[in-house]
Amino acid sequence: MDDKAKDERPQDSVPRRRVRPQDSVRMGYMSSWAYFDDPKRLAFTFSRYKFVAEMLSGCRHVLEVGCGDAFFSRVVREEVEHLTAVDFDSSFVEDARARSEPSPIEIRMHDMLKGPVEGIFDGAYSLDVLEHIRPSDEHQFLRNITASLEPHATLIVGTPSAQSQAYASEHSKIGHVNCKDQRELKSFMRNYFHNVYTFSMNDEVIYAGGHAMSHYNLALCCGKR
Repeated sequence: MDDKAKDERPQDSVPRRRVRPQDSVRMGYMSSWAYFDDPKRLAFTFSRYKFVAEMLSGCRHVLEVGCGDAFFSRVVREEVEHLTAVDFDSSFVEDARARSEPSPIEIRMHDMLKGPVEGIFDGAYSLDVLEHIRPSDEHQFLRNITASLEPHATLIVGTPSAQSQAYASEHSKIGHVNCKDQRELKSFMRNYFHNVYTFSMNDEVIYAGGHAMSHYNLALCCGKR
């Protein structure tokens, strides 16, 4: 037995055997920026995607609206049969397609304001997108999402709260034109769903209640109107 084998801990042997240097995962543009700018944000984003994965677990075909670089999308992909992720930015789409293995995700370029995504979905989610949609366009945005959903599909929308903007960094506020209070978010989503359940989030912790102190709001919607 050589010295390297003797020094190897048992718990390290499997990843060393299965992951070759050329198989190492590369983060995308946005996830890499978060890592360099404030790596804690990765934990917060992973927590949001884990919530979505748990809520949509077992769905046949799920739609992600505004996937960005799709680095976090694999968290959801592991829990559903098929995931289609869309974004209107071609650079994100090209980068995401290049990194979609080993959990295949169908990446499409699509502007949700211009029309529904082709296909029928029993689950959908959109994280950190609604705050970038102008209030004058928000109903078109939701109409186009819901147009592709089955009658009993579930939609999850996550967005920074209006209250959080007083404490947000200048960079994080870039493009935020539509942050809502949790009650406003719930009222808005009820235009399209009979049942809307809201959750609060501070850092990586998601909980029910305390909407006035929530930094990030999640709305889980079902029963399409």
